[in-house]
Amino acid sequence: MPLSGTLGAAEIGMAVMLVVGCNDIDPERDDRPPRPGDPLGAFLHGLLTMDDLFAAGGLRVTDTASGTVLLPGCCAGLEDWRGWLSLVDDDSRGSPPYLGHDPDPLAERVGDTVRLTVDAERDDSPVIELDVTDLRHLLTGVERDLYGFLSSATTWATRHLPRHHASPVVAALARAVDLPGPQSCGERAPRSQVP
Repeated sequence: MPLSGTLGAAEIGMAVMLVVGCNDIDPERDDRPPRPGDPLGAFLHGLLTMDDLFAAGGLRVTDTASGTVLLPGCCAGLEDWRGWLSLVDDDSRGSPPYLGHDPDPLAERVGDTVRLTVDAERDDSPVIELDVTDLRHLLTGVERDLYGFLSSATTWATRHLPRHHASPVVAALARAVDLPGPQSCGERAPRSQVP
């Protein structure tokens, strides 16, 4: 599900539910407090109490000329989307973004080109090549879309969740997509920060 500020209320609710589901781990496995007795609090418990949140998925890249699509593999998470910046910044000290497995997508920088291999385990894997400047623009768009989603989710949360859950859910969603979130529901999201 592509996240952006154009999602309707039902789509935002579905996206929130999916992120909640990714983080629904019993607190008995760690030192978090037990689940509360109320159904909504119990449902949101993992999202609201886990330190490291997971938002299954990642970035999808489509070469519109060839139709080649690079999809995130299993275990890739949207919370790691900023790892793509290491390709833009040519940060040889940083590791390339983790794109998951099964398939095993790979992103690497070669000079001023970013080479995206759909499945590095295949010798005949389709490849997408794009200019570093183009990737920078795409990442700016990703950040804009995620801020738009977070802004829409803030409005959704104030309308559909009890007041005591709305702000914590929005803050958790911001962490799950690696964005600084609004301090309270109703504040506007900051403008794009991608360099």
